[in-house]
Amino acid sequence: MFNLANLFTAANMLCGFVSIILTLAGRIDIAPFFILGGAVLDFFDGFIARKLKIAGPMGKQLDSLADMITFGVAPGVLMLVMIILGIDISSLIPAEDGARVYQNDLSYFVYFQVAAWFQALVYEVPNNFDASIKFLPFVAMVIPFFSMFRLAKFNIDENQSDKFIGVPTPLNTIFFLFFPLYFSYNLQNWGHQPKVIHALFDCYTLSAISVLFSLLMVSNIPMIALKFKTWTWKDNYFRFSLIGISLIIIPLLTFWAIPIIVFLYLFLSLIENYQTKKKNEIQS
Repeated sequence: MFNLANLFTAANMLCGFVSIILTLAGRIDIAPFFILGGAVLDFFDGFIARKLKIAGPMGKQLDSLADMITFGVAPGVLMLVMIILGIDISSLIPAEDGARVYQNDLSYFVYFQVAAWFQALVYEVPNNFDASIKFLPFVAMVIPFFSMFRLAKFNIDENQSDKFIGVPTPLNTIFFLFFPLYFSYNLQNWGHQPKVIHALFDCYTLSAISVLFSLLMVSNIPMIALKFKTWTWKDNYFRFSLIGISLIIIPLLTFWAIPIIVFLYLFLSLIENYQTKKKNEIQS
């Protein structure tokens, strides 16, 4: 039960749990890194299980349970908080006289925005959230909802050995991490961000993105799996292309590399799927 691979899986789950606590405490600048840590542990638990030949049904179940916390609940809470912030960020924008209600403490701003939302939601305290829009952040619950079905589907679907069917939960989660990371590290000059950024971080836009990418998890679209049966370029050029481009743009574009890599992954998956279909049609 308590073998090395399962302990890595448990550590993955704990990373997700810590991320949730940090998010609710207002530390959305740190919380994403615990999810990334969970993703690294999620990779190594399977690698260790295969190398030590200790893979089994219990490890598979533990892996899904841990992933549900780290790649289901944790990103759901993160996006719930981001939608709350997207409802009212007027205190981040300088007024006509140059004054701002909020200054520079990220955790202070996030924590009190979440607290104000709770007050309006639970106690009906009159504030900026005291309207029907206060229910909008619950849209983020679609992330753990569809993650649960995606993980269960993966466990019983034998067709996902060399390809994923639907966007995998870790990749979906990594995409969502862009929003708290970008927001956190551009907070001090948020009032000077382009209008397109303000529109992207609007509560309605974030809600729509949460729904769209959650639906992609349970779609029937074949996706590239980073599983190498051979190391030849011919058999893996989409995988090598994705990894190579990612390694180049991450240091160049930092946070913007996250959505670009995810969209590149989707694009390459669609191309590979199209080529596979054409090849099968020719052979038949």
